[in-house]
Amino acid sequence: MSFQAFTDYLQLEKKYSPNTITAYLKDLRDFGKFASDEYQYANIDTVNYAIVRSWIVMLVDSGISNRTVNRKISSLNTYYKFLLKIGQIEVNPLAKHKSLKISKKIQVPFSETEISSVLEFLALQSDFIGLRDRLIVELFYSTGIRRAELINIKLSDVSLSQKTVKVLGKRNKERIMPLLPIVIQTIEAYVPHRNQLENSNDSEYLFLTQKGVKIYENLVYRIINSYFSKTSEKVKKSPHILRHSFATHLLNEGADINAVKELLGHSSLASTQVYTQNSIAKLKEVYKSSHPRN
Repeated sequence: MSFQAFTDYLQLEKKYSPNTITAYLKDLRDFGKFASDEYQYANIDTVNYAIVRSWIVMLVDSGISNRTVNRKISSLNTYYKFLLKIGQIEVNPLAKHKSLKISKKIQVPFSETEISSVLEFLALQSDFIGLRDRLIVELFYSTGIRRAELINIKLSDVSLSQKTVKVLGKRNKERIMPLLPIVIQTIEAYVPHRNQLENSNDSEYLFLTQKGVKIYENLVYRIINSYFSKTSEKVKKSPHILRHSFATHLLNEGADINAVKELLGHSSLASTQVYTQNSIAKLKEVYKSSHPRN
């Protein structure tokens, strides 16, 4: 079963990231194996909704969350829409499918005190690891960029004269992020240490491991989790929570939601409105404590 045309479509037309494309293809192959094993279908292009529904039931029964199931079905739906577009099928078997209900989990951001504690500790570090980790935390919290965006920042993307950094977001959309003076100071302290690493001259990327190679997603997660485990008792301590904290704290201070949307690189305002939940909670507290009729 070849998905080359679909892969080209995702890459060239939809401009999806390599990670997203890999996930889509895995979902298709998993469904293909199910259709073959259970229904002897050699080609998923000809399946009907009943078979897809059977796969959904199997996934749910295996303990996979509704959110993950919806993501897998979204991969299938995108594939069948592509087949419709090129005229390979006449009916999308998922045309009338309704997503499974999922419970909305409010992500609890780090408090300003928790973030300050981590940054105060890192401010005392002057070696390569300490400076690198400090810059990672500062960039996450001061720009709200995604983990993949941070990993792929190149030295040439940083402009100290313009006080900006260029990041490549989803669907290869570039955006220019302003840099705070304190972040610029950390960059200026970190880069000389970075350039002394073995193999550093062979890498164009800003963030490297001690071996002089590009950092990777699991390492970035461990860095954030490690430092914030010392100051926070929150269950989830990840780069995304720092991104969430960036947006929440800006909104708490009265930032315009459309401006926050642009900074986060969201394509729709609906994605940004998720971050207003905690801001609304804070507004309620202020209202209760300040209104004369309360």
